[in-house]
Amino acid sequence: MRDIINLENITIVLKQPRYPENIGAAARSIRNMGIGKLVVLNPENYDVEKILKLATHEAADIVKRIEICSDVKTALAPFNYVAGTTARLGGQRQAVISPPILAENLIPISKENQIAILFGPEDRGLSNEDLRYCHALVNIPTAEFSSINLAQAVMIMSYELFKASIQGESKSMPRLATRHELDGMYDQLKEILVRIDYINHENPDYWMNRLRQFFTRMQLRAREVSIIRGICRQMNWYSGKCYEDGLKAKGNKK
Repeated sequence: MRDIINLENITIVLKQPRYPENIGAAARSIRNMGIGKLVVLNPENYDVEKILKLATHEAADIVKRIEICSDVKTALAPFNYVAGTTARLGGQRQAVISPPILAENLIPISKENQIAILFGPEDRGLSNEDLRYCHALVNIPTAEFSSINLAQAVMIMSYELFKASIQGESKSMPRLATRHELDGMYDQLKEILVRIDYINHENPDYWMNRLRQFFTRMQLRAREVSIIRGICRQMNWYSGKCYEDGLKAKGNKK
């Protein structure tokens, strides 16, 4: 039995788009492919008239519902799964997949999870810090010239999602942890690991990036995040108890 992707759980997120025309063209693209939600982060020039001109009346309702956010962390907090787009490869961008593979992978995830497809600014793309919020990275293969217009990239990704929705096998996946839940877990992990000297307190983010990559591959559920946070709380309590017991023992010796 064939299954379809739940496009209602897909949101396109544009970080710091420079040109309102690209926002409008992106809105039109996702309307063509059956995606109805668009989030814009810190746009440089949010000119509604220019946006609507490129969106046309067919996508005017999407433009009216655009959610404008001030920072990446807040914008991505409600999502269970985030896929970031990148033209650059290498460095922290090793595990990169193509749009068709990403679309296929998202079919079961989309059943019970909110998914964000994150696009960076036209002139520089996503930063390494942005990548920390991504469960997967996708690259649109090109010939010699790798730079693709933002709206064109949105159309390519949206098309692959729509195409996979009528080709995917029937699968399902439980609800994954949201970005808000994951960020809380990472903050708690960093605090306890620094406290017990497992990671260097002078550069904790370097070591935390490795842990983020490890947990990202696991695609943690909300219940699993709760378990890890419970372990952290117990470690915090026990380390404090050992410290207090040591002070008492030292005092008794006196």
